[in-house]
Amino acid sequence: MPSKYDTNPLDPDFPEKIRAEAEGPPTQVLSETGAAQTSHFPPPAPTEEQTVRLPGGNQQYAPPPPPYYQQPYNGQYVPGMYQPQGFAAPSERKVQPIGLPENVVTALPYIPWYIGLIAGLVILLLTPRTETKARFHAAQGLAAHVGILIVTTALGIIGTVSSGARFGAFAFSLAMSVMLIVWAIKAWKGKPVHIQMIDGLTNWLEEKIYTKGK
Repeated sequence: MPSKYDTNPLDPDFPEKIRAEAEGPPTQVLSETGAAQTSHFPPPAPTEEQTVRLPGGNQQYAPPPPPYYQQPYNGQYVPGMYQPQGFAAPSERKVQPIGLPENVVTALPYIPWYIGLIAGLVILLLTPRTETKARFHAAQGLAAHVGILIVTTALGIIGTVSSGARFGAFAFSLAMSVMLIVWAIKAWKGKPVHIQMIDGLTNWLEEKIYTKGK
């Protein structure tokens, strides 16, 4: 390839050739009708995942009702139809030698109006020490009745000289009757009932009241 530093006196067009090579190829001017044409790529090849279009426009597909329709598996465990379970029935185990269900025996000592007081005393006298649950509720119910009896008696004595004490005795008896009913329902359902303020009297009654040999 000749260089621009080369000279050839025998070729008069040599300088023009050197200049043309330095400037590059001449600029091509396209005509107005010969503008750049858009190249169209061929359509993509069909794949396995093709959209299925139902005839009739925008129609929605309604899945069949169970058990024919199942959700697609996505890697997670889907539990079956949940069947709600009812509440567990209270314990119906018979307490010997009384022969009554355990939930009834534990609820009887909390019944107000002296019924629970008598029931608690009878249960402590009849049930053996192996019936720990029945004996505990009998002793606690009996202790609650004894405590209520002591307070209402004291307020009644004071009420002979004060009308306010008489009203206090009535309000206290009403409130404790409601509490005894609540405790009886909880014991019947098998829920724990603990009256902490009478723990000492409860333990003493459970230990002292029993029939020898039981």
